[in-house]
Amino acid sequence: MDRLFEFVVNHYVLASLFVAFLVAILILESRRGGAKISAQSAVTLINKDEAVVVDIRDRKEFGEGRITGSINIPLNSLKSRVAELNKYKEKQIIVADKMGQHAAMAVKQLNAEGFTNVVRLNGGVADWKGSNLPLVKK
Repeated sequence: MDRLFEFVVNHYVLASLFVAFLVAILILESRRGGAKISAQSAVTLINKDEAVVVDIRDRKEFGEGRITGSINIPLNSLKSRVAELNKYKEKQIIVADKMGQHAAMAVKQLNAEGFTNVVRLNGGVADWKGSNLPLVKK
């Protein structure tokens, strides 16, 4: 640990650049996929009928359990099926995937298509299930 402090003192410019790059990467990564919303906040919006959930998982995973009222548009066909969401442009769109990893790409695509009120479900359907919230199986 003493060597670390010695290195920082002797190479303060290099250490400063490292910290600046680290902060820049953290800021860019946090903004990359848009805002996140917790499962509890999503429930509140859905119950007030102010939001619609777009589930970007494939059909098989969607059939195993889905959020009530969600619309299934797999990520690989989102661009071609975006017209189905035009009637929801005034509502908050919540993008949900399996674990929250791919929702950022969907949010980016929807923003490019002119949707301004799009957020992603933090942790995806796995977090929803982990919060003991209901999933519909059909």
